Amino acid sequence: MKKVLFGILFLATTVAFAQSEPGIGIRAGLNYGGNGDVTDSAGNVVENPDQNLGYHVGLYGRIGENRFYFRPELVYTQLKSSYDSDDFTMKKLDAPLLIGVEVIGPLHVFAGPSLQYIMDTDFEGIELNDVENDFTVGATFGVGVSLGKLGIDMRYERGLSENEAEFVNTNGGLSYEKIDTRPDQVILSLSLKL
Repeated sequence: MKKVLFGILFLATTVAFAQSEPGIGIRAGLNYGGNGDVTDSAGNVVENPDQNLGYHVGLYGRIGENRFYFRPELVYTQLKSSYDSDDFTMKKLDAPLLIGVEVIGPLHVFAGPSLQYIMDTDFEGIELNDVENDFTVGATFGVGVSLGKLGIDMRYERGLSENEAEFVNTNGGLSYEKIDTRPDQVILSLSLKL
């Protein structure tokens, strides 16, 4: 029994210590969420989006050799929101700047701002003007588990900067409408330390 307990303690210490090392890695996974409401020129909500799956892939770094760490990331993300029969797709580069703490063993929590550069937007079947701002800011927080070089985390991200794209709706008369392009999503990622 003592050997088993010693083995478990040794394994937990090794795993926890391995997570304290700085390094770089890759991450990828799925996003579930979408963008905001469609509003008319008077500011009335016309449509709420259906949430859809998207994906992301990118790089991360980890700085810090103790329980506290800094984890900058650069991630390509694609989101899709459905409005009635049309889909709004957004492609962006995210740069989360996360501060984290190892809670116990391989479990860690993190939070921080996410700088976002919107590369492209497309509203299926509708002429869409460019978004107001290509650069926006969001907030991210989450929890993760790291086992050696492999990690998994679940996080929530919300765009904070107001940012809209305008389009002309010709259904039922000519009117100008806007889509709130701020993402609201739950993100599941797998990471591999290189």
